[in-house]
Amino acid sequence: MAEPAVSVTPYWELTFDADGDPDSGKRDRLLAGVARHQVRDLIVFAHGWNNDRSVATRLYDRFFAPIPQLAPAARIGYVGVVWPSMRFSDEPIPDLPRAVAAELPRRPALDKDTRHALLETFPGRATVIDQIARLLDQQSREEAELEEFGRLVRMLVDVVPPGPQVLFAADTLAEGVPQNSPDMLSGSVAAVCEEFARALAQLETPDRTPEGAPDGVPAAASSFSLPNPWEGAHELLRQATYYAMKRRAGTVGERGLGRVVGQLAGRTPQVRVHLVGHSFGARLVSFALRGLPKGVRTVKSVTLLQGAFSHYAFASRLPHDARAGGVLEGQQNRIDGPLVCCHSRHDSALSTIYPLASRMAGDARGVAALDVGRMLGAKWGALGHGGVQAVPGTRSFKLAEALKAKLPASGCVNIDAATVVRRGGPPAGAHSDIVHRELAQVVLAAGRIK
Repeated sequence: MAEPAVSVTPYWELTFDADGDPDSGKRDRLLAGVARHQVRDLIVFAHGWNNDRSVATRLYDRFFAPIPQLAPAARIGYVGVVWPSMRFSDEPIPDLPRAVAAELPRRPALDKDTRHALLETFPGRATVIDQIARLLDQQSREEAELEEFGRLVRMLVDVVPPGPQVLFAADTLAEGVPQNSPDMLSGSVAAVCEEFARALAQLETPDRTPEGAPDGVPAAASSFSLPNPWEGAHELLRQATYYAMKRRAGTVGERGLGRVVGQLAGRTPQVRVHLVGHSFGARLVSFALRGLPKGVRTVKSVTLLQGAFSHYAFASRLPHDARAGGVLEGQQNRIDGPLVCCHSRHDSALSTIYPLASRMAGDARGVAALDVGRMLGAKWGALGHGGVQAVPGTRSFKLAEALKAKLPASGCVNIDAATVVRRGGPPAGAHSDIVHRELAQVVLAAGRIK
């Protein structure tokens, strides 16, 4: 039945651990409850980075709230997926309150809430986290200290983790072989920190051109002052942590959610399932398609909100490498309906930082932050910044057009949602600005729910 914090009903919660194993009691309540409530359409939402269940639940409550009014005759059930991920506390979520925001220290110090989240997300690593926090506090100018910081970060996130998660880090495959870990986890720590620091400086002063600077050169790029490399070290920790979350998202999607959707199809095959994911949750629900049992056609739509994984994930071939393709090539064909990708240029987490964090070793080394969008974005861009790429037949709409038109009944659909997904400051920009009535309408339109 409905959780007290969620206004819509019937609502169920699905909880998974980092390896995709479900809480069996919650799974069984969902499987039994869907039939008992005679649900026709089941909307399953997976959060992205969150510190705890309460934040995820508030997100689901806000996003689901307008749906009963938008589709009053529909027999809809709601599911909130809870999986182990984390968010750094300096990234506010629009529409959700951030406690004691004024008390957050300026980067690069590690605030107590983020430190606590790291301890919860990476159990058994308290000593490593303490050492990382100490180095961020001290901000030594010795390059050896930066290198030690990088070693500790790599230890924290397990670049090659034990168990099934090692199979779920890649977004693309080269001749069937997954891509290696990104350059930030294998290259020079000092160089990576410097690039992250420059990118952050640009995000904080994106449009100001100082007097006497060349046309089109932002203030951050033309300044003679060098960024603090420990600002970049803080960002390296954030992005390495998110790399681990990305890996977990694929694991939970394929080994966890995909199997549960298959079990639901076996018990109530008439129920139409609609998967929705935000950020790494978009990756989770996409990998769930790969985990569906053969022949299951109950997934009627997938809606990705600011998806934090490669825009080539569904491609059969990459434009810059004919030998390589997306790790989810053709999985959109498992949907008996469309795969809809909402994206926004205001998402600076995906437009600037994501390409730097995702690029492979040896690619575009030494690129200045000023050139990230032009030189790295095309190759290492994210779905939530520019939509699905290199998939023939993909249709594109502006949000207003999409809400008036009848969306395609199959294939990939890009929707530019920048008119509503636009609020948020650095470093993430509008990445979490997804609680909008218009985006709830997109979910209903994608699933043909009336």
